[in-house]
Amino acid sequence: MAGWLPGSKGERKLAMAVMVVLLLGTLAAVGAARQAAAPKAPPPLVEAETPAALPLTGWTILVDPGHGGYDGGARARDSGTWEKHINLAVARQVQQALMARGAAVVMTRSEDIDLCTDERPAGKTMKREDMENRVRMAREARADMVLSIHMNEYRRRSQSGPQVFYREGCDGGRLLAGCLQETMIDYLQPRKKRSALAGDYFILQLEVPSVLIECGFISNPEEEKLLLSADYQARLGEAIAEGAAMYATLSGGRAGAADHSP
Repeated sequence: MAGWLPGSKGERKLAMAVMVVLLLGTLAAVGAARQAAAPKAPPPLVEAETPAALPLTGWTILVDPGHGGYDGGARARDSGTWEKHINLAVARQVQQALMARGAAVVMTRSEDIDLCTDERPAGKTMKREDMENRVRMAREARADMVLSIHMNEYRRRSQSGPQVFYREGCDGGRLLAGCLQETMIDYLQPRKKRSALAGDYFILQLEVPSVLIECGFISNPEEEKLLLSADYQARLGEAIAEGAAMYATLSGGRAGAADHSP
């Protein structure tokens, strides 16, 4: 029977091979075209990491540099520096350290001023009005805690060491004071390691945890030099902010849970 391809047997085999190659090439081209036309699968989604909340996120903290303006406070024995200036320098360090931990910070003063007005009711002293305005600022800011910064002094120059005071009967204030006392001892390693105590100070009458922090004795020659040092002031700021963060953790992080009513 005559074959369907012309020529010799060898020529027919060669022609068939050429046809197979052409067919395979055509099929490959069609497959490539289909693959190119098909939509590509999207890359797998990678969720961005949510940054961990800072320890004082959501907390509003009032920082009160004690004294100011007409009221210089105590005076350092050797340098003659007024307490009001050291209080403000330390309070600024506290402000920065608190903000680095996520807190919103309200300062009662950011310069050398008092909180008195030109007109006040008869019989009200400048000091009384100044203190009432500091308390009012804390309430208006709806602060979750109040840190009042001070320096200590005593007639015996050997007295030293930071000490924190809270209002007796205020459990939150006592816990906050204990946390601050602990971190100040850890960060500063003072020669005299004091304990937090209840105290009768006007700024502690607030409904929220409030403390008065005596950062050290400016009547002590060695401690005065430390308290005037920018490096030591920064360490104080870190110690106080860390104590506030410890309190926030131990209290369950319940910022805004306190009663702010007057």
